[in-house]
Amino acid sequence: MRLGILGTGNVARALARGWNAVGHEVLLGSRYPSERTGLGLPVAGLRETVAHAEVLVNATPGTVSVELLRSVGAAALEGVPLIDVGVGLSDDYTELSHPNSSLGEQIQRAFPLTPVVKTLCTVDSTVMTDPGSLAGPSTVFLSGDHEEAKRTAGRLLADLGWAPDSQLDIGGITTARGQEHFALLFMGIAGGLGSHAFNVRVVARPA
Repeated sequence: MRLGILGTGNVARALARGWNAVGHEVLLGSRYPSERTGLGLPVAGLRETVAHAEVLVNATPGTVSVELLRSVGAAALEGVPLIDVGVGLSDDYTELSHPNSSLGEQIQRAFPLTPVVKTLCTVDSTVMTDPGSLAGPSTVFLSGDHEEAKRTAGRLLADLGWAPDSQLDIGGITTARGQEHFALLFMGIAGGLGSHAFNVRVVARPA
C-alpha cells in the first residue's frame, strides 16, 4: 500500500522502516521537508504526502496534530483512513493536553469524513515495530467508528508483527481516551522499570 506518515520523529521513522521492510511504499510528511534530509527515508511536504497516501498515519505531537491537519484541509483528507498514534502531553510528560477527551476524538470531530482509528499509542516506537522482542505476548488496542478502517489498520498492525490475537478492538473513537490516558501510567511504569521497552497484556478468565 501507499502509506503517508505525517511526522518525521522517532515514531514516524520507526513505523516507516517497519512498513517499508514488508513492501509498503511509505512517504514521510513534514512542514519543512527541505530541513529533514538525511533520514534515509523519503520526505515530502504535507499535502504531497496526503496526496500520495491510500492510508495516512498521524505521528505528529498531539498538541499540534489538529492544527497541522487543518493546514492540509478537510477536502484532501476526505475518505482517507487515518491511523492516529499521537498523544498530547505537556513538555514534562505530566499532563494531558486533552484531559476530558482524546486526540483521536478531536481529529474525528474536526474531520468527520475521514475515518480515524486510534492505535499503537500505548507502546514506544521500538515495541510498535517489534512486539516479538518482548518476553511474551502483549496487547495492542484499536478504537474507531469505522469498521473497514479498523480492518485496514489491523492488517497494517499484523505487518508490524502484531498477530490478530494480540489486537483488541475496544470500540468507538471515544474509547481512544483510555488508550491516550494510559500515557500517564506508561510514564510511571517506565520509571519503575528504567525502560520504555515494555507492554501490557489483557488476560481474561477462561471461557
